[in-house]
Amino acid sequence: MRNTIKNCKKIVVKIGSSSITHRETGGADLIRLEKLVRELTDLHSAGHDVILVSSGAISVGVKAANIKDIYYDGKGKRNEDGPDEKLKIKQACAAIGQARLMMIYQKLFAEYNQLTAQVLMTKRTVVDDLNRFNAKNTFDELMKLGVIPVVNENDTLSTYEIEFGDNDTLSAIVAAITEADLLILLSDIDGLYTDDPNVNPDATFIPEIKELGYTIEQYAKGSTGSSVGTGGMSTKIAAARIASAAGVEMVIANAKDLGNIHRIADGNEVGTWIHASKSKDFFIGDFLEDE
Repeated sequence: MRNTIKNCKKIVVKIGSSSITHRETGGADLIRLEKLVRELTDLHSAGHDVILVSSGAISVGVKAANIKDIYYDGKGKRNEDGPDEKLKIKQACAAIGQARLMMIYQKLFAEYNQLTAQVLMTKRTVVDDLNRFNAKNTFDELMKLGVIPVVNENDTLSTYEIEFGDNDTLSAIVAAITEADLLILLSDIDGLYTDDPNVNPDATFIPEIKELGYTIEQYAKGSTGSSVGTGGMSTKIAAARIASAAGVEMVIANAKDLGNIHRIADGNEVGTWIHASKSKDFFIGDFLEDE
C-alpha cells in the first residue's frame, strides 16, 4: 500500500521542540537527540537524501539564559512593555539556543562520521525569487556533498511580519523548495484523528488521506498537547496543503518512538499518510500571506 513512500529518495524530517527538550526544564534531551541523529544518519547511509527541520532553539536558549519565562526579564520581573520587548527576549534566546543546539547536532553527527550544516531561513528567503533560487542551490549542493542540513527559522532576525510562525509550515516549504519526495512531520500524537484523542476517547484514527478537504480541516484542532511547541494539528494540515500541492507525500507520526522514521521510509503503515496532489499552478508565495 505504501510502495510510493518506500520509493521516496529525498526525505525532509521535521521534529518539534517538545520532542527534543525536557518538558520540565526546556533543556536539550540528549538521549532523544542521539536517537534522532542515529535514525537520520542510517537513513542517509541507506541512500536517501535527508534534511532535518528542527525546532528547539528558543527553548534551549531560555534554559541556558536561566529565564523562567520568556515573558519575564532575567531578574524575574514581568515585561509590561508590549510585544516588541518580548520579541527582543525571544530573539536573544534564539541566538543563544541555536548555537548550543547546533553544537550538539554537530557533535552527535560527527560520532557517525556524518557531515551536517546549518541553514537558517525567514519568510523573506522564500517570498523573494532570487533568495529562493539561491536557497535551492545551497540545498542541492549540500546534498551532493553528502551533508544532512539542519534547518530552522531564523528567530534571531524574524519579526511578526516575516516569520513563518511554526516549523510545520517551514518544513513543508523546505520540502517544496528542494523538490523532496517525502515529508515526515513528527508530532506528539500518532497522526490525524476525527477529534482530539486527548479529550475525546471516541476519536477515530485516520490512517490515510487521499484528498484534503473541508471535513479534514474540521478534524484538525488548533491545540497541541505541549506547552513547548507552537503547532497543533491545524498547522500540520496547513503544511500538508503546501506539501501536497508541491507534489510531496507527507506522513504525520508520533515522535515518542523515533524508530518511526525508518519504519515510514521502509513503507510500513505508521502515522497518517497524506497523498501528494501536485498542482500545475503551484507557487509557494500563494501560501504565505504578508501580514
